[in-house]
Amino acid sequence: MLSAIADFLSPIYYPLLVIITTYFFLFSLANHYEMWRFTLSPEIFAGPLVSVLVPARNEEKNIEQCISSLRNQIYQNYEILVLDDNSVDDTPNILKRIAESDKRVHVFKGKPLPDDWFGKPYALHQLSKEAKGDILLFTDADTIHSPTSVSWAVTNITGLNVDMVSGYVGQIFLKFGEIITVPVIFFLTGFVIPLFLNRFTKLSLFSSAIGQYIAIRREVFDAIGGCENFKKKTSEDIYMARFVKQQGYQTRFLNICEYVKCRMYNGYRAALEGIGKNIFDFLGKNSLLLLVAAIAVFFFLLFPFPLLFFCIAKSSPWTIYIFVVNVLYTLTWVFMFLGQRLNWWYGFLWPLIFLNLLYIAAWSWFRTISGRGFLWKDRVVS
Repeated sequence: MLSAIADFLSPIYYPLLVIITTYFFLFSLANHYEMWRFTLSPEIFAGPLVSVLVPARNEEKNIEQCISSLRNQIYQNYEILVLDDNSVDDTPNILKRIAESDKRVHVFKGKPLPDDWFGKPYALHQLSKEAKGDILLFTDADTIHSPTSVSWAVTNITGLNVDMVSGYVGQIFLKFGEIITVPVIFFLTGFVIPLFLNRFTKLSLFSSAIGQYIAIRREVFDAIGGCENFKKKTSEDIYMARFVKQQGYQTRFLNICEYVKCRMYNGYRAALEGIGKNIFDFLGKNSLLLLVAAIAVFFFLLFPFPLLFFCIAKSSPWTIYIFVVNVLYTLTWVFMFLGQRLNWWYGFLWPLIFLNLLYIAAWSWFRTISGRGFLWKDRVVS
């Protein structure tokens, strides 16, 4: 019975796999070209006031390096606003010492978290209320900025005549668990969503952002209602980009890896919590949509790898098809990592990345549906 079903589906499944992987490969190249073509090098070093906004909760290991890099900017007109989001470690003392030595650094004590807000959106909301700049630059406390980071934001918003820019910062991986987890953030904007369509359509589907670095015009941020529209979202960066696009403003997703670095998570468990809290939320917490996506990932992204060995062992006439699929997937990921200035051989780990993605998706669903939520920065979010 199974053999008959397999024989029936084979003329459909294998050619479809080749078509899908070819799509991914071609659009990965197109997206790399899109980001390369429109990413401008920092050229503007004096201009409108930029408010650099940094939410910090229990960041004693990262915050001094982050703020030090932001204090060392070539751009002449900017302020640094940091919110101590009720940290219970040494973060407040470190920030106090930094602020006393540099009048550009303004530190604020976070208010108690309301029930109808998540932690990071509320921190960004409080910071935005204190900001005076014409451009708001949201960045995470674990980022490290080159001296031209702020200039990069002004140059690209002004030079491209857009309202919001975000993109890939340079990722730092120190443990194997990080290598097979963090790259899932490359998946959609890397080779699924055609980024060039973002320039020609008003559909928010083609607009994206990564919260490690988002620069937006202040007037646009206010026009979309600030953080109010995504106050109960763990993937607040994606929803910000979507709201900007829905209101008719222009966004760009670019490559910032030369100007900003970040080690997102320390080890696999932290990466699991960090990525897991966003996956189900990204899909609108729709269980059916998650199931469909998981089935698609299994049959069209993960399954081709073990299937190759089965076809070789059985001398299947479809072996050449599945071989091409595996080669294309490997090349897609190799070019992806090269584009991010990372080790090219990480690209050969794509079966583990997709297998891990399925596990994280299931874990994300279970933690949300069960009401257990996710422990993030010593807070439970669900």
